[in-house]
Parts: sequence; C-alpha cells; structure tokens
Amino acid sequence: MRIVIVEDNETLAKAISYRLRDRGHAADVLTSGDEADAFLAQEGGDLVVLDINLPGKSGLEILQNLRARGDNCPVILLTARSETSDRVAGLDLGADDYLVKPFEMDELEARIRALSRRKNLEFGAKETIGVVTFDRTARQVTACGERLDIPRKELAVLECLLDRRGRLVSKPALTDHVYGIGADVDDTAVEPLVSRLRRRLAEHGVVIKTARGLGYMLEETPA
Repeated sequence: MRIVIVEDNETLAKAISYRLRDRGHAADVLTSGDEADAFLAQEGGDLVVLDINLPGKSGLEILQNLRARGDNCPVILLTARSETSDRVAGLDLGADDYLVKPFEMDELEARIRALSRRKNLEFGAKETIGVVTFDRTARQVTACGERLDIPRKELAVLECLLDRRGRLVSKPALTDHVYGIGADVDDTAVEPLVSRLRRRLAEHGVVIKTARGLGYMLEETPA
C-alpha cells in the first residue's frame, strides 16, 4: 500500500516512514502544506497520514481540497492535545480517523490496519509484473519463485516504479523515494541504481524504459 505522510516534524516523519516501509509499504514524505497539496493532486496515494499544523496550507485545507477533487482515500489526522475544535473540523471535512500527539507507532499501525479493512485496501501486498513478484512485507523479489538478490536502494527504485506502473517516473521523484525528500543528493545518483536494476530484471522479461529528459517507466516485455 502506498502511504503519503504529511508532517513538518522531519524526525517524526522519518520515524513513521521507516516503520511503514519496514512493514512493506511505500511511503512518500512531505513536510510542507503547499507541496503536499500539489503532490496529492498529481500523484495521490492509498492512504494519507496528515498533520494539521503545517507551513503553507494547513492540513485542514489539504483535506478540504482532497475531498473537493472527489478523492476519497482514507485520511488519518495528526493533532496536538489542545486541538479539539480542529479534530472536529477535520472529521466534518471527511477525515476517517485521528491520532493525538504524542502517539505510539503500534497504535498508528493499528489504525492503518483498521482503515485498510474498512476500505478494502491491501496491507502488505505483493506486486507482480510478468514473472517478477515483489513482496512488500518480506522486502523480497522473486522471479518464477526464485529469490533475486537486490540491494536495498535498488529495491526502493523498483518499489517506486511499481507504485507508478504505466506512468513515467521522473529522476527527482525517484531520488525523493530512495533518499528521502530534501536529501542533499543529486538526481543523477539514481542513474547507476536504475542501470543495475535494469540488468537484473531484463533476463526475466521486465524492462525499465528511459524517456530522455522525462524519466523512467517499468514494463513487461511482450511474450
């Protein structure tokens, strides 16, 4: 499942993303309201963990815009203890649940599992393209049932391309997914990762196409 985390406390945002990735989810982290609003309008997600107090647009504005676009993806609000009125406003705007800071990661996971069941989302799903299967929970890739030894960063590239299968993924988007948004890493850092992953997958009938100047796309080779 692809989870979007909108939280301006970078330490907390990273902690949430690491925990969710360990559980087999794709996690996109955004730390400003304006950036998150644009990201959700363009990319979307299966579930959103959304802080109310953000620089730029507030979490409530983002939620309102999300619902106005007809996007009904589940939203869990993160709030401070004193924000009772904001919690009420958020639920009225269409939030599905909320957590009061500070909270335990186990509780956040439990809330996500509950929403997954209610919304019929896949928690820890397997993704398959051709004979290649990516088990998000085990963080393993197999081809025809045999495990492929793929390093962690290349695995993150594959995950990102699978999340956006059939669409071009830009180098900046790949860089953000692999290294984290705001990381001091040049976009060219993903080029050798893509190159090595392409070689590993090619023999199993899966190709990574390059659209020069635009990005990459994952495809299955026609039989």
